[in-house]
Amino acid sequence: MTQRVELATVMDRLAIDAVVTGYAVAVDDGDWAAYRALFTAAGRADYSSAGGIEGPVHEVAAWLEETMRLFPVRQHLIVNRRIDLETLDGSAGDRAEVKADFLNPMRLAGEDSDAGSTAPNFVAAGRYTFVLARTRDGWRLTGVTVHEKWRHLSA
Repeated sequence: MTQRVELATVMDRLAIDAVVTGYAVAVDDGDWAAYRALFTAAGRADYSSAGGIEGPVHEVAAWLEETMRLFPVRQHLIVNRRIDLETLDGSAGDRAEVKADFLNPMRLAGEDSDAGSTAPNFVAAGRYTFVLARTRDGWRLTGVTVHEKWRHLSA
C-alpha cells in the first residue's frame, strides 16, 4: 500500500465513524431529518430483534419518531466499532460494514418516582450492523440492523 492509499483508507474510516456517531446523536436527539439524511434513498433499517419494525428508512424514521416519545431521555453508547472496508486491487472500495456494540439507557415518560429525575429505568444492549456505501455526498447507510442481546427494566 502506498501512503496515499493508506491516507485515503484512514479518511474513509473516519468518515464512516462519523456516520455511526451521527446515527446515535440523531436518534438520541430525536432529529429525524438528520437520521433520514444518513441513509441512501433505498436505505433500510431493521429493529425487529428489539420488538420494532423493518423497512425503508422513511417508514422506520416515522415509527421511531412515534416510539421514542415513550423515552424522552435516551443516550446511545456505540462502542467496539469494527470497520470492514471493501478492498479492490489493494485500494478501498465503495462499500463498508461496521459491527458495533451498543448500550442504550433510557428514561420512560411518566416514570417520575423521583420528581424531575432523568435517571434511566430502561436499558437495552446488543450489537448493530451498519452497511454503508460511498456516494457523491459521502458515506451513507444502506442498512442498519439491531441485534438486541438483552434489556433491563428497573422497577
